[in-house]
Amino acid sequence: MSEKIFVTRSSMPTFEEYIEEIRPLWDTHWITNMGVKHKELESKLKEYLGVSQISLFSNGHMALELTIQAMGLKGEVITTPFTFASTTHAIVRNNLNPVFCDINPEDYTIDVTKIEDLITDKTTAIIPVHVYGNICNVEEIERIAQKYELKVIYDAAHAFGVEYKGKGIGTFGDASIFSFHATKVFNTIEGGAVSFKDEELGLRLYRLKNFGIRGPEVVDGVGANAKMNEFQAAMGICNLRHIDEEIEKRKKVFERYIDNIGNIDGIKVPKIQKDIKPNYSYFPVIFDSKVFGATRNEVYNNLLKNNIVARKYFYPLTNTFECFQGKFNVEQTPIALNISKRVLTLPLYPDLKLEDVDKICSVILSTPKKT
Repeated sequence: MSEKIFVTRSSMPTFEEYIEEIRPLWDTHWITNMGVKHKELESKLKEYLGVSQISLFSNGHMALELTIQAMGLKGEVITTPFTFASTTHAIVRNNLNPVFCDINPEDYTIDVTKIEDLITDKTTAIIPVHVYGNICNVEEIERIAQKYELKVIYDAAHAFGVEYKGKGIGTFGDASIFSFHATKVFNTIEGGAVSFKDEELGLRLYRLKNFGIRGPEVVDGVGANAKMNEFQAAMGICNLRHIDEEIEKRKKVFERYIDNIGNIDGIKVPKIQKDIKPNYSYFPVIFDSKVFGATRNEVYNNLLKNNIVARKYFYPLTNTFECFQGKFNVEQTPIALNISKRVLTLPLYPDLKLEDVDKICSVILSTPKKT
């Protein structure tokens, strides 16, 4: 039996490089609480992402949840159901009501033409999601936010390193949330970050991720524990050294998929957006079963039989989760619902062999068709 091909595989430095990076920790015994590695990674990420302020977290979810809390949001937040559970859960866990906006069928980001109709006197923010490395219409979202005096927090978990018109994606909105989970383009094993401009927001974030501690003898707020430790930061420092070459490897895999299935009727492949420096984070394909002859689920199962693990991502939509049963009307986001039932993200990671890409595409095309 051939070796299993998973949908993703964590980027890691050599064992020797990581050991050298963490070696000083045995001298200092300072392994958490914003140590030398933590500060170094923050500095390097500010430069790489082109942002003025950044705060590191133990994971991307806590980064989002505590950013919402730090902004003191109330009432309703307009967002998208075409996302990972974290986005919606962070809103709900802050006692806010998510108001779901549909997505556009081209790049699967929030449909900006439908946002204004959802705004009420209870709306306090918009939380759009950059999807698969595709970015939202940041100009239109900014216009709407200014018109209605709303905060904007971007879920940029998929958009590390992406630039729009020469600007880092983390420079848009009031804040952007990055995930550094092991499966992402850039990882710190687990981890996350918030980029922002307002220094006061940064102080609130610091207190929230560190038990509300303001000084050695002053605790002036109720906080959580969401600090990134030194081992995570060290992994990030190592991975950041290689990030550009890793993205270049991803590009080769991405382009090989395009060569194989880019012109197959019934399969919609991703396109690079205009004015974007991409990160090639995912390769989502949308199946039209009436044209291709097989459904997404049939392709998924055929891949699985051949030891290839793709992912139905994002499926199910967050507004259909059992924990929210009866609360939301999924028919209000019909495009997102339709795409969720037809999307499959194919394996993509820097060291995926090009011959394995050929094999994956061959298995897809050999899926039995309905006549």
